[in-house]
Amino acid sequence: MRRLGHRLCFAQLALSHTQATRGISRLCFHFHNRSLIQLKPQLDKRFKFASGTRSYKATFDNQNLLNRGQKTSSLSDLSKIWKISSTEEETAEIKAYQGRKLVLTTPLYYANASPHMGSAYPTIAADVLSRFYRLLGAKPHFVTGTDEHGEKVALAAARNKRSPEEHCDFVVEQFLSLWNKLGIQFDRFIRTTEKGHEVLVSQFIQRVYDNGDIYKDTYDGLYCVDCEEYKDSEGLLENNLCKIHRKECQRRTEENYFFALSKYQEKLEKLLEENPSFVQPQERLNEVKGWIREGLRDFSVSRANNLWGIPAPFDPTHSIYVWFDALSGYLSALFSNGEENVSLDKVSSLGWPAQVHIIGKDILRFHALYWPAMLMSGGLELPKRVFGHGFLTKDGMKMGKSVGNTLDPRELVDLYGKDAVRYYFIRGIVFGDDGDFSRERFIQVVNSELANNIGNLLHRSLNLLGKYCEFKIPISSSAAASTTHPLRLTAESMANKAKICYHRLDFATACETMIHLAAEANQYIAYEQPWACFKSGEHNKAIQCLVACLEAVRIVATGLSPVVPEFSRQIYLSLGYSDEYFKTLFWDRDMKWGGLNAGVSFSRPKVIFPKIMSPEERLSSSLSH
Repeated sequence: MRRLGHRLCFAQLALSHTQATRGISRLCFHFHNRSLIQLKPQLDKRFKFASGTRSYKATFDNQNLLNRGQKTSSLSDLSKIWKISSTEEETAEIKAYQGRKLVLTTPLYYANASPHMGSAYPTIAADVLSRFYRLLGAKPHFVTGTDEHGEKVALAAARNKRSPEEHCDFVVEQFLSLWNKLGIQFDRFIRTTEKGHEVLVSQFIQRVYDNGDIYKDTYDGLYCVDCEEYKDSEGLLENNLCKIHRKECQRRTEENYFFALSKYQEKLEKLLEENPSFVQPQERLNEVKGWIREGLRDFSVSRANNLWGIPAPFDPTHSIYVWFDALSGYLSALFSNGEENVSLDKVSSLGWPAQVHIIGKDILRFHALYWPAMLMSGGLELPKRVFGHGFLTKDGMKMGKSVGNTLDPRELVDLYGKDAVRYYFIRGIVFGDDGDFSRERFIQVVNSELANNIGNLLHRSLNLLGKYCEFKIPISSSAAASTTHPLRLTAESMANKAKICYHRLDFATACETMIHLAAEANQYIAYEQPWACFKSGEHNKAIQCLVACLEAVRIVATGLSPVVPEFSRQIYLSLGYSDEYFKTLFWDRDMKWGGLNAGVSFSRPKVIFPKIMSPEERLSSSLSH
């Protein structure tokens, strides 16, 4: 009875797709008024001429035409994927990216110490987004860099018995080395000690000063050196400890220049009311709205007698404080290092406003309130959106240099490879949420999805095709699967959903769409058993299955290329593509079914992503040898 149910399910599917084959079409036309039970013998006779995947979908989905609760790993189910769709506005925005310069930024990281995983995390995310923009045919201008002035940097230099300049040079080399190790392809690394940056910062703060939004006053309060911020009661724990850095704040009374943030209360309220997507995700937006409701307070923009900083043009006895200095780096980064005639008036012609600022939620207030108000005062356009990601935690605490609980990304890359590290932090943590690092979970996610789900599928498919077809693709992927082929339909659907997810910075779900496609291909090959088909003489059926699965893997490689570029590159090379072709991947071409062509030769397959061994497994392996 169960087998009959499967066949009846297939019959229903066949009746709904009568155009799939001419034989089925004629049959259904002739017997259109007969019951499914009567049709069964004729369908059984014609079945082998129809797409072989009908049976696998009928078998796996007869209880539920799409098993939307299935899991690809222990991380989450896939039910949410099927609900993803774009609005007309999103569709138009994505389409308009092609050919445009899109500025995207990481924070400018404090040059007080070497980078750690907490600073690598948003940089990997920005790199993923930049690579996605490039796939769409856009011209991303990916900005990262270092914030090198201020008391905290000067103190760090003194502790290490270096001058501030020597200290910053040393730290910058550490950042550049790590970015290279992680495969970060930035377009501009801005240092706030560059001459052009100093010129632009002076222009900017002078313009705001001339607008009447900067005044001199005395401030008395508790100051966190690591945050470079005065703290109110909400930012403090018991004993005046900073909530973020868990260090005691200092009582300070000093005369500074202040920016009149309070003047922009209504304008900022209006900004968030009319453009709620300005701050993302929703949790961050709610947080910013809460700050506005409490009432905005003016903030300090200078420090007196601080020798390590840019002098204020309207009072050289004061140096410009961190936020006017660091945030202006997003503007000065539009100019090349050493470029003459740097001018605030030119930024709009160089790609401003930024498409997105990717930042940690600990600096959300400065980017979502201070920065837009400063830009309004200076007569400049606001960035399109500010995305505040969550904290990486270790032992339940925010990972940071000041706390001393950092995770060394160099060690992770040396042990597991850059693609494994990139994949886990993009796939294993929802971008926007906090995420705690677990080495056990890291190994499980990477092995399950990259090594097993994708890597093994590619390897066994190529091995079989090489053995029986002389290491050539015998038919095109278009010929291997009709337009109504379930795997092909899944590929088209997942490609569209992945594009939407990348656009929304929902990187984890973008990865899930591709993992789901690979899982579908694994289901298909497990059901059709092409190795058995070759032995029984059903060569065409086996070839169609293998080429369709390889096409699915190719699409998966394209869709994951922003996240794991080297892994995806190795897949393309394994399929007979050139390195030059991979460098010019284009979403609208390479995410469509039909990329594999008949007659293309490929080399004997090799394992492109070996399974990661746990420390215990490595120890056991070394002892056994």
